[in-house]
Amino acid sequence: MTALKQIYLAGPRGFCAGVDRAISIVERALTVYGAPVYVRHEIVHSRYAVESLRAKGAVFVENLTDVPDGIPVVFSAHGVSKAVWEEAGQRNLQVIDATCPLVIKVHREVNRDYCEGYELILIGHAGHPEVIGTLGQTPDRFHLVSSVEDVPKLDISPTAKLSYVTQTTLSMDECRDIVSALYVRFPTIKGPQQEDICYATQNRQNAIKYMAEFVEVILVLGSPNSSNSNRLRELGERRGISSYLIDSWSDINSEWLAGGVETVGITAGASAPEFLVKEVISHLQTLGPATVKEINVVEEDVVFSLPPELVATVP
Repeated sequence: MTALKQIYLAGPRGFCAGVDRAISIVERALTVYGAPVYVRHEIVHSRYAVESLRAKGAVFVENLTDVPDGIPVVFSAHGVSKAVWEEAGQRNLQVIDATCPLVIKVHREVNRDYCEGYELILIGHAGHPEVIGTLGQTPDRFHLVSSVEDVPKLDISPTAKLSYVTQTTLSMDECRDIVSALYVRFPTIKGPQQEDICYATQNRQNAIKYMAEFVEVILVLGSPNSSNSNRLRELGERRGISSYLIDSWSDINSEWLAGGVETVGITAGASAPEFLVKEVISHLQTLGPATVKEINVVEEDVVFSLPPELVATVP
């Protein structure tokens, strides 16, 4: 028996509108077209969502060469490069686009600035699917910055016409420091008209900051390859709280709660389903007589519409 007395639940947490939409798109496609439906890359970075859809008939691939002719293919919520769209067009593949509308917004900003003659900077993490897709909008005039230390290394003329965009799932604090460094080096650089970091990422990070005032340990539910989940864990650590990223309750190490820990905070990345949160609560309550309290910093009511071809064919 531990000393655990209180469990705080961060709100908002878990699925965002973009993830809800992406998963619904695959489910609707399976209903409309029947299995199999191919999905390029994991539809969202959630092992549980992917496994559930795979059991229903979705086939996940990394390359369009693995998609047979005549089979619908869904592009993941992270977005893809122009080259992927061109490849799909050359093969006349039936594409269903599940790209998050907030990522599409960034792509539009990039293409607009490119057409206006700007050289572009993307603040993001190398290798992430969203970053690959965004860089692939204008690969000949793009620079990737992943840290403040990258800014002095940029090989850009001080007189260049510059603009920047950001990966949507970054830490706001991390992004703010990089943007400040960019303005110091390039005072005339142009940023997006609105913040590129998505509303759900901001809300979940704000909830972590608030919850950190009450807890000794933070558990973040999310898959290891989920950018926004990793940022939540890092944010908890920066607030001085021992924070751990877990895929499920079974990843919890009893040593994390040793030494008289009385308060634990739980949150979930934007791709983590709520049933995982409930399983963690149940597990923790077997360790001690803890009560549960919700801490909600804002109510979310954002809903993204499905592609019209799926709406029209399913009641």
